[in-house]
Amino acid sequence: MSESTTSSYSGQEWTDDQVRQLRELAAGNTPVGVMSLKLGRTEDAIRSRAQSEGIALSPPNRSPYGDMR
Repeated sequence: MSESTTSSYSGQEWTDDQVRQLRELAAGNTPVGVMSLKLGRTEDAIRSRAQSEGIALSPPNRSPYGDMR
């Protein structure tokens, strides 16, 4: 889903369950693009809500598998 694609939740308020899921995905270092697909929201909406909730999104170039040296 690209950022310009209308999502199934476009213009709708976030539910408590969606915010909880966003927190869990962010804690698991899930890429924003994957979060977008799982939550049915645009990447911009994910970033905006994460910022307003104080949720840190990991840098996109960081491996979810840690340092594999």
